[in-house]
Amino acid sequence: MVNGVIVDKEQIVLNADAMRIRELVMNKELSVVEVTKVLIDHIKKTNIELNYLVEDRFETALEEAENADRAIAEGNADGKLFGVPMSIKESFDVAGLQTTGGLKRRKGFVQTKDAEVVSKLRAEGAIILGKTNTPELCFCQETDNKLYGRTNNPHNVNRTVGGSSGGEGAIIAVGGAAAGLGSDIGGSIRFPSHFNGIVGFKPGNNQVSQIGSYPFVGDPFQQRMLGIGPMTKSVRDAKYLYSIISQEPVVKKDIDQFTINVFRTTQYPLSDETTLLLNNVYLHMKETLKTEREPIPYFDESALLWQEIMSIDGGEGTIVEAFGNRRGNVYREYSKELLNGRSDIHRYLSWALIGASLFKPSKKRIREIGEILKKGDAKVSAYLDNRIVIMPVYHKTAPPHGEVYQEIFSIKKTFLKYMPYVAYANTWGLPSLTVPVGKDKDGMPIGLQIIGKNGNEDALFTVGFIIEKEFGGYVRAKIN
Repeated sequence: MVNGVIVDKEQIVLNADAMRIRELVMNKELSVVEVTKVLIDHIKKTNIELNYLVEDRFETALEEAENADRAIAEGNADGKLFGVPMSIKESFDVAGLQTTGGLKRRKGFVQTKDAEVVSKLRAEGAIILGKTNTPELCFCQETDNKLYGRTNNPHNVNRTVGGSSGGEGAIIAVGGAAAGLGSDIGGSIRFPSHFNGIVGFKPGNNQVSQIGSYPFVGDPFQQRMLGIGPMTKSVRDAKYLYSIISQEPVVKKDIDQFTINVFRTTQYPLSDETTLLLNNVYLHMKETLKTEREPIPYFDESALLWQEIMSIDGGEGTIVEAFGNRRGNVYREYSKELLNGRSDIHRYLSWALIGASLFKPSKKRIREIGEILKKGDAKVSAYLDNRIVIMPVYHKTAPPHGEVYQEIFSIKKTFLKYMPYVAYANTWGLPSLTVPVGKDKDGMPIGLQIIGKNGNEDALFTVGFIIEKEFGGYVRAKIN
């Protein structure tokens, strides 16, 4: 019974965001154990077909839930996420669980310490249910690996969940966790958010600690592109969780002081359905805010810069991680996988590493990239002082498994057509919030991203609230 009304407990829990879960347990309308059991049972039923959770801590989570209920009964409950069950991307260390990066060779690498972001969540009372699937070393925008296998989209199991935070996208979409945590160096929060119909927030450059994230990103050019952030059912949760894990407080901003630039169709591919939704968003925003539809600086350059930065060492560091102490031959492993499927490395990773070696920039080009980034940072920052950009995440909804991989990692450089939307926020180290705004004719979700600059996160969330309210936001995926 909630608010004096008999309700379906399971449906309430599966649909509730993190803040609602906390409210229910703190008000003693549902116990933490009840909430946790509902989610565990739901994961057990749906994970068979979707394969999003790769390691669980269900027994420990239930013990923590019992302790939480005792604390509530004794009046000792405290924490912004008290009693809230969450999931964590496999790439983040969780004490007592493995961190494998999806690699067979790292099976059994059990961690003794939480990643800094995980520690912050648990300090606020979050209960970790388990870890979710990724591609190997988070190096692809599709979620499949030789250790745990492929994750399927809850809206259509024949479609991709995206990557690299694909397991997180699926578990939140199907309601298996109240909220989760992902990372994004090349759309890895935003692809899964868009493809699965959830809210995802990629923070800007150096706003959230990566200590305890695997693999650690050491190159300064690549570090600026990395964002670690929440994946949720609501914009309010995204803001709430970000305020917990961020190294800087969210500063209040007056949205009336901002111009909203809604992306206009260009030479880059974009589905008619996404184009229509962009137009509808523009018309709605125009009613109450200052709007425009103008080109944005350095958009055309972003995809190539992103690819070159990701290939800065020719993939050598990733090869070492993939093969361990021995030097692997990615050409041989790719061929072996195609011929008989017996490589320990998924072909997605080996082919991506071949591409990284081909796109490795020269020392001269690296210096040029440094100069471009220096000039671009100043121009982009000035442009976004009081401006927010709304643009697509990808040119279409979640396609069949393998298609995104083919489009982005083609030898024909088709990433130049398909990556600019996502690459922009990574290349320039910008915060980006993805919000569901509708579905295509096949019922697959469409998300748009809301981009600004570091320090203006509050304005992004405000725009997200407006869009979420008008266009519906998250709707839980239901599989048979």
